[in-house]
Amino acid sequence: MNIRITTANAYETAIGNLQQRQQDLQLTQDRLTSGKRVQRASDDPTAAARAERALAASARSQADQRGLEAARSAMQQTEAALGSASEAMQQVRELLVAAGNGSYTDAERANLGARIRTLRDQVFAIANRGDGADGYLFGSQGAAQPPFVDGSSGVVFRGVGGQAVVQGGELLPMTQDGGAAFLRARSGNGVFVTSPAAGNGNGAWIDPGAVTDPSALTGADYTLQFSVAAGVTTYSVLMNGAPTAMAGLPYVSGQAIQFDGMSVTVKGVPANGDAFDLTPSTPTLSVFDVLDRVVGELQAGGRSTAQVAQTVSSGLRDIDATAGQLQLHRAMAGESLNRIDAVESRLKEKDLQAQTERSLAEDLDMVQALSEFQAKQTGYQAALNTYSMVQRLSLFEYL
Repeated sequence: MNIRITTANAYETAIGNLQQRQQDLQLTQDRLTSGKRVQRASDDPTAAARAERALAASARSQADQRGLEAARSAMQQTEAALGSASEAMQQVRELLVAAGNGSYTDAERANLGARIRTLRDQVFAIANRGDGADGYLFGSQGAAQPPFVDGSSGVVFRGVGGQAVVQGGELLPMTQDGGAAFLRARSGNGVFVTSPAAGNGNGAWIDPGAVTDPSALTGADYTLQFSVAAGVTTYSVLMNGAPTAMAGLPYVSGQAIQFDGMSVTVKGVPANGDAFDLTPSTPTLSVFDVLDRVVGELQAGGRSTAQVAQTVSSGLRDIDATAGQLQLHRAMAGESLNRIDAVESRLKEKDLQAQTERSLAEDLDMVQALSEFQAKQTGYQAALNTYSMVQRLSLFEYL
């Protein structure tokens, strides 16, 4: 059977093929120009979906990165603020040591107290330092106003304990718990607190004490009572107000008194009826209360050598405790910065992975695309040449 192909049909088919080749060549050229293999979802729905997921992952990583930078800025400021507070406390310590000089007059000690008051105000300003973004470095879980208030009864914290954090893939801190940093150091030596009883004379003082046997500690309240009879001074130990076996023992100034895993030293000349209390330590020591007490005692005139020594001993103990608490929170801020650095590395890796995935899904292989373009260009030129040659082959060309 013979098939007839008309000249018009042949021309139409050839032109259709030329147009298709031209479209393919144009598409390849567009891809080369944009560098994208997938420019719209219809080009490759599966690859387009992969690229969209990768784009979303990259956007999340970049958003987390912005939150991370905010946290880093806050923690850097916090670490610097706590460093400044620690330096101020060190200056206070040096002034208090100087106040123990027996040759100083009341006026000289009062002057040292005034200088400590200035440093105390500096520490208070640091505690209320802003973060530059309408917040406070030590505002705990957020505060619209300065978190510390200096009232007639002392400094109080009006924030909510804890830390404000960046909401995102990583919970990074934006603030420090100001109440814990400035108001909740452990009192005394960290285990128990020594203090003179109210109404004591002005001839003796007690040191901060130390733990000699942690396993023997009872956690009870103790009292050292002194008696003076016929020029002989003795002491007795009471436990929770009740007498113990340690009663009527001879007192020697500067000699350690040890019982139930604790050791304390009383110096000076106790008066009859003098007492010193030993109570369990609690996390309630405020840096501002310590400084206020030291300032008040240094500026009080007419105090004995023993009373000044008690001020210096107790003051140094409490200043070291509160400064140690500030250093602890400074170390926590430093640890947060280390963690932020580690999180940043992970976020950058995730972002790079997402961008790589997106590139694999939609970017063009330039070498392959150039080869394909050249092949299609050659094919298109060949088609044009053959079409022009065939078009000239007609009866009219011979007539």
